[in-house]
Amino acid sequence: MKKKNIIPPACSVLELNRLKPFENVGIVGMPPVDVIRYLNERQVVIHDLDALLVRTDMEYTAPYLPRVYCAVLRTVVLNALHLDLDAIIVDTGPGKCNSAFHVAAVLDDTFALPVMCTRNDDRAAVGAPFCRARMDLTEKMVVITEGVKSADPPSSSPDPCKPTAGFWGVPPRDFSILSFFPDTTHVYGWTRCMENKIPADAELEAYFNPDIPTVFFAQTFCAKTALAKLLAGRHPKALFLDVDVNTTSSAKAKVQAFLELTGAIT
Repeated sequence: MKKKNIIPPACSVLELNRLKPFENVGIVGMPPVDVIRYLNERQVVIHDLDALLVRTDMEYTAPYLPRVYCAVLRTVVLNALHLDLDAIIVDTGPGKCNSAFHVAAVLDDTFALPVMCTRNDDRAAVGAPFCRARMDLTEKMVVITEGVKSADPPSSSPDPCKPTAGFWGVPPRDFSILSFFPDTTHVYGWTRCMENKIPADAELEAYFNPDIPTVFFAQTFCAKTALAKLLAGRHPKALFLDVDVNTTSSAKAKVQAFLELTGAIT
């Protein structure tokens, strides 16, 4: 029988404590640190549903979401359909997006397990050393995105490097777009907010370095494409790029040509 309420219940540490113990929890966006710490302390396995966890046909999501929809949120539903989860916690605050709120309603209507909404308004920045490190950009992005599963930052961090290129935006669904960037790429946008554990910091998200060539990236159909395009227009050496489900050869060629023409790579 379908659930009567469209809006999923709110999630807090108090609400979690009232439910039966979990073993596997899916998260969407970045729940507040106190919620993640609660799960860490109970050794709950956290699955980042925004990430590419299940490699199968995206058409499985067609009965639940429009095909013309953010690929990351379609990936959330795809993962939820294939993983054995005890609960799902969705950040529906300003650190994620309104679309995530509606996806939470879809998940709550589809599954019998608890689906709860939370709002991450955390303001205690923990720093973003990996965003500024000399490191393969794909490996760097893996470290940053994996960090959402822990309430605390890594115990050790790399030294910063002088940047020669910039990547601004959200972590892409398809990391292959990152393969052309030099190891001296600094990361900006929501990904830097993510490493800092303050996803709703709009001022930090809008920050960029005008002295280095920068790719302003967003997923196709994501609301952040508007901000990416706006900031790219303000930057003297910018490429605005949006990519849907998978990175096309055309998108890769644009990134490679941009980085070569601006001298970021040779």
